[in-house]
This record gives sequence, structure tokens and C-alpha cells, in this order.
Amino acid sequence: MRLQFLAIAKRVLLSNFASTKHKQAFLDEKCLGSMRTTVKQMPSWEVSNQASQPHIRRISPKGILGRTLMLTMASSMAMAVVSLPKASAQIPIIPFLESPNGASSDADNRIVSGWIYLDGYEVFQIAATRSFFPERSRSIRQALNLIHQNYLRSSDAEIKLEILEQEQQIIIQINGQYLMTVTEDDARLRRTDRTISATQITEQLKRALEQSRKERTSEVLINQAKFAGGIGLLVIVMSGGVYYFQRRSKHNFKHPILPISDNAQQLTTQLNEQQDKDIQEVRKRLFQLTQAGIWGSGIVFILGLFPYTRAFQVGILSAAQIPIRLGIVVLGIYVAIRFTYALIDRFTSTLISSGVLLSSEANKRMELRVSTFSGVSKSITTGILLGVGILLSLVALGIDIVPLLAGAGLIGVALSLASQSLIKDAINGFLVIVEDQYALGDVIVVGDVGGLVENLNLRITQLRDAEGRLITIPNSEIKVVANLSSRWSRADLTIPVAYQNNINDALHLMKQVASEMNQDPHWKRLILAPPEVLGIDNFGDRGLMIRVWIKTLPLKQWDVGREFRRRLKITFDQAGFTIPVPQQGIWLSEGQLLHSEVNGKSEHNS
Repeated sequence: MRLQFLAIAKRVLLSNFASTKHKQAFLDEKCLGSMRTTVKQMPSWEVSNQASQPHIRRISPKGILGRTLMLTMASSMAMAVVSLPKASAQIPIIPFLESPNGASSDADNRIVSGWIYLDGYEVFQIAATRSFFPERSRSIRQALNLIHQNYLRSSDAEIKLEILEQEQQIIIQINGQYLMTVTEDDARLRRTDRTISATQITEQLKRALEQSRKERTSEVLINQAKFAGGIGLLVIVMSGGVYYFQRRSKHNFKHPILPISDNAQQLTTQLNEQQDKDIQEVRKRLFQLTQAGIWGSGIVFILGLFPYTRAFQVGILSAAQIPIRLGIVVLGIYVAIRFTYALIDRFTSTLISSGVLLSSEANKRMELRVSTFSGVSKSITTGILLGVGILLSLVALGIDIVPLLAGAGLIGVALSLASQSLIKDAINGFLVIVEDQYALGDVIVVGDVGGLVENLNLRITQLRDAEGRLITIPNSEIKVVANLSSRWSRADLTIPVAYQNNINDALHLMKQVASEMNQDPHWKRLILAPPEVLGIDNFGDRGLMIRVWIKTLPLKQWDVGREFRRRLKITFDQAGFTIPVPQQGIWLSEGQLLHSEVNGKSEHNS
């Protein structure tokens, strides 16, 4: 148990000492970074710097074990002054204690690494804490650029690399100029000690400097210019080939003609046209992306061939990294949305065109349903893909989306409580679509309003009434709905017949008109069953009310009813039957009649 405790305490102290050493290495790097300071002046500068920073101590790894033992014997005192990393909070016997300014210490003390470039090429890697890395990287780059310029101006091609050890520090200098100090983080990055790391860095530097001088010779520049010309010609040829293929595919693209019925002709044609439009849009954007990729890659590649322009290549790649990522995400989501639209239209048009899935009676209903499913599916797909696009854009910007997703869950709970009506609308709209209560193109009555369904989604239903008014109803407010055009409709006619007419002859004439209309080729396809003359339905003030039922296709009951009334009026006129109008009869007795006549004569004489 004591050995485990010693090991834990040793790890805690090492983490604290590593942070202290990062700070000291940064101060050393900053102090030694001046190019006008000679190497001989560096030790005294560092000593003075250490003297001015008494609270930053450099501790040799050899003394860590002894100090760990001291920490074990006086753990309460050590825990009061040592700032522990976040991982130590998982150790049950050592609590996590934050330092006074430890709000961002964990993020600042995290070790990061990066490359040092020369002429746009990666030369070697360095490592430091997150807060100190930018300053250290900048100072090393400045020193390397100055050394590189002096080396190119010099007529001597020899490179003098030195590794100096001063005050337990490993220093690299090139041609008598200071470059950097190799730290423990650099060694840990290469999984070696500092001396071997310094040797590896100097070897990489030597190869990079020699390569840089060689690239600037006339022979190499001429060869690179020839190669750049070939790349440019290849880019032009590839771009022309893509443009030719784009034009050819645009002219040769034709949608396959499928055998379809007359009832599905109009809707299928609309779906095919929309599908063709979506596919053409997807192809257009993909061709544009291909052209941009060809020209952009060619230009960037040519810039990287010459040492004088390679810096522009690195700058373009660095500056355009985030815009290119965002552009790819936006274009990819847009192409995915349009391609999904094309797939949905293709599926719906194929479903309508299939004679196996559509019977003659359910044909029109299936058209309405697939139209509704098509619109709702496109809306849902667009929402999902836009959400994915937003998350991918955040990832492209380097933002960690895991905390955002966790926060989005909490925000979703809060929004669900605040917008319960919207949730009810979505649920009720989903049930309306799944249960096929009504669809686009149906005529429905909801409460006191009714009309043709023009728009239907998960939140609202929009109707157009007979006066042309657009009525918007939230789906959660739809409790009872009357669908006047689901699968089939019925013309419910009430025909008045005068009391003076022969009722049997009137019924016979009605049956005859209904039979003739059912035999008419134009109206026969709209009438699903033989018309039914039910008989006398009521004794009204206008006359005898005869009820007639005619079963029709959806939304055709009004057309059939108007034609039946027209034909029946012509037949009644030919037979001498009159259509009664509202009238009122007054009956007077003989005494009342004589009294009225006497009163009329007296008024006349006076």
C-alpha cells in the first residue's frame, strides 16, 4: 500500500515539475532568441533571469524520488501548494485542489506540437505547452529564416552545425548563430533524450539547407519551369475534357419513358421534370467543383515547384484551409439535398407508374398520397441534412461539438417545455400523413371551414376555400375532419317534383336519365357504380323530394351532379313535368269573400 501511495505521489510531483520546466524553457527560449546576442553571453543572461524569477525552480529528475518521499511524509503540506492536473481527481486518496489561477491551467499546460518549415517544407517538430507554443515557434522560425538568408548570401556552401550543452541545456547553433534550445518536451516527442533529439534536428536541418541551396541553381530552376509548363498544359487539357463531357452529358441526358396510365400522366410528368431538374443541378455543381479542383490544385502545385513561390503555396493552403472546408461542406450538403430530392421524385414516379401497386379504384388516391409523402420527405430530409451541415461546419472550424451536443440536449428539453404546441402540431401532422386522413388535393371540412388542401406538412394544413381564401390551420387544432374526396365520392342529389305530377312517371324518367348518363363514354369513367334512385325522401313545401345517389371518382361528384341536373331538366321539359318553385296558397271561405266585396264597393263609392 505504501509503494502505491509513493508511486501516486511521484506522478503528481512530476506533473507539477513538468509544468515548471515548460515555463523555464520558454523563458530561456525568449531570452536566448535575440539574434544580436552572442552565445557566450547566454549563460549569464539565463542566470540573471533565474535569479529574477525565484519562484520558478528547475529540479533534476534524479532528485524526484527523494522529494517524493518527502511529499509522502508531509502530504498535507504538499497538497496545499501543489497544483494537480485534472486526472488526479480520479485518485481517491488525493483530492483535487485548484491553484488560485488554475481556471485555465489545464488547457494552458497541455502539450502541443507543430512543424518548423523551411521553403515550405517540413523540417522538424517542436513541442511545448499550449500557452507557450506560439511564442516559441515564432522565435525559432525567425532565427531559422535569418540563418537561411545568411547561408544563401554566403559563397561558402559549408554548413557548421553545433550542439552545445550549457547550464544543463542543449543548444543548437548553425554557422555560429543561435537557433533553439532542445527541451524535454522535444525529446519526449521523439521518445529519446535531448542530446539524440538535437542530433536528429541538426541532421534534418542540414539536409533542408542543402536542398534549399540546390533548388536555387539555374539547372534545377529550368527543369522545374519545364515541369510547371507540363502541369499547366495538363490542367488545360483536363479542364477542357471535363467541359466537353459536361456539354455532351447535358445533350444526351433523357429521362426514361415508363408506361403509365392516363390518370397518373400529369403527376408523373411533373415528378419526372422535377427529377430531371434536380439531377441536372447536381451534375452542374459537381462539374463546377471538379473544374475548381483541377485549376486550384494545378496552381497550388506549380507554386510549390519553386522555392521563391513556395511560401505563397503554404500561405494559400494555410489561409484557404477553413474556407475550403466550409465550401466543401456547403456544396456537399447542397448536392446531397438535391440528389435526395431526385431520388424521392424517382421513387414516387416509379410507384405511380407501377400497375402492380395501383389498382384502378385506388389510383387517384395513391397519387395524392405519394405527392404528400414526397413533399414531407423532402422537408424532413432538408432539415436533417442542414443539421448535419451545421455540425460539420463547426468541426471544420475546429470547434469541439461534443459539449455543444450535450448543451443541445438541455436546450431541447427547455424548448420542448416552452413549445409544446409545436410538438403537438408535429405529432398530429405525422399521424395525419401516416393514417392517410387526408392528403394534398383532398377537399376536407374542419369545423366551420373547408376547402382544397394546398399545403400539408408536419406543422400546418393550408386550405383554399370556394371564395379563394387561404386558410391555415395548425395540425394540433384539427380534432375532427371530414374528407370529401377519400378514395371515392358521392353526388347526393335531392330533386323536387310537383304534387300535380305523376310520381311513378317522374321516378321512371329519373332512372332513365341516370342510366343514359352512365352509358355515356365521357361520364362512364367518372361514375364508379350505377346511379341509385332511392325514392321519395320527404314531403316538402316545394313538392315531393326524390333522393338520388351517384358514386363517382374523388372530387368528381360536383361535375356529375351538375350534368345530371341539366339532363333531368331537359327530360322533364319534354315530358311536360314542371319543376316546382316555392309558393304559398291562401284559402278563403264564402262569407269572407262577400265581406271583402262589400268593403271594396263602399270604399269605391266614397
